[in-house]
Amino acid sequence: MLLNRIFIGMFVIPFIVGLCKLIFWHDVNIFDNMVKALFEAAKSGFELSLYLTGALCLWLGVMKIGEAGGAVRLLSKAVAPLFAKLFPEIPKDHPAVGSIMMNLSANMLGLDNAATPIGLKAMKEMQELNPSKTTASNAQIMFLVINTAGLTIIPVSVLAFRSGAGSANPSEVFIPILFTTFFTLIFGILMVAVKQKINLFNKVIFGYLGGLALLMSALLFFIIKNPQYTDLISKVGGNLLLLSIIILFILLAVKNKINVYDNFIEGAKEGFQTAVNIIPYLVAILAAIALLRSSGSLDAFQDAIKYGLLLMGIYADQVVDALPVAYMKTFSGSGARGLMLETFNTYGVDSFTAKLAATFQGSTETTFYVLALYFGSVKITNTRYAAGLGILTDLIGAIIAIIMAYIFYSL
Repeated sequence: MLLNRIFIGMFVIPFIVGLCKLIFWHDVNIFDNMVKALFEAAKSGFELSLYLTGALCLWLGVMKIGEAGGAVRLLSKAVAPLFAKLFPEIPKDHPAVGSIMMNLSANMLGLDNAATPIGLKAMKEMQELNPSKTTASNAQIMFLVINTAGLTIIPVSVLAFRSGAGSANPSEVFIPILFTTFFTLIFGILMVAVKQKINLFNKVIFGYLGGLALLMSALLFFIIKNPQYTDLISKVGGNLLLLSIIILFILLAVKNKINVYDNFIEGAKEGFQTAVNIIPYLVAILAAIALLRSSGSLDAFQDAIKYGLLLMGIYADQVVDALPVAYMKTFSGSGARGLMLETFNTYGVDSFTAKLAATFQGSTETTFYVLALYFGSVKITNTRYAAGLGILTDLIGAIIAIIMAYIFYSL
């Protein structure tokens, strides 16, 4: 319902602004510009979906190889001790554990649309263990916040869109997104753990999260102290990890006598269907954003934010221009994607603002979308503190993304 109201407002508000410009400022071209922008956005949405088809076919094909070859199963075993402590309500061998792991794996590979059906399955399986069928369980809230943090190893969609927009180095945002989502995940888990009275100093939790946090912090500290290696790590490290994951999936499949080619084709077919399914959503949100932009509504909103920040003594136009992607991401992934693409077109795909927008897009998840879809699918009406912690996680993620942008991107 909330997304529906936002979408309606994105059409109604530009129309009212256009009427005001026509009546009070005698702008006779305003509606002509808005209609042209509307049709151009519809065309762009379809063209972008076509380009994204290739990336989705590739990575869903790779995911299918990983699933059939046992890579995902090995990953599940590796994190099983941690999951047992973070989700104490779920028995160790319950099907929900595998579904949660598959969902997180898809999210880590940046395959939002692939993660959704698996996430719905995980939520349904957790609901079987839920003693109060209309109230969110602790496990479901932890799952929601982990999804909101959106740990991403391979931001497939973001890399595909940057490549399609003509970026000289599409994978430049890879490492910043990895850092942003990892530290956001740590904060998200800590907040839920405190709320649910999970012992953070348990040796298993401390060993997993503390060890990873120490490793990531050491790498970040090295980059800050040795900025000359930043570009090398982003380009070589990011691309090497991407290719290493693909090779690992293939080698495991070969070892287990899995037909790599057939599984890739099967996964690629799912990728094609996923790309077709997102066309209406992409066209819808790009059309709405085009109206906001062509009517001047979005610029007015941006100016208001800039003015407020200037009153607080904050002078950072490049950051402010990318902020719409961050706050839209809380409500709609497709909406944030559309704003990111608008930022690419307006400021150039390799500008500081565009790279920050891409980092926002690749970081955190759509809290209200996940709340509505995941909890709605199992008819939960009382989400308890899930929304509050989800929004707080989004805010923390945006702050970390800005910090990472200043470390990795040149102004």
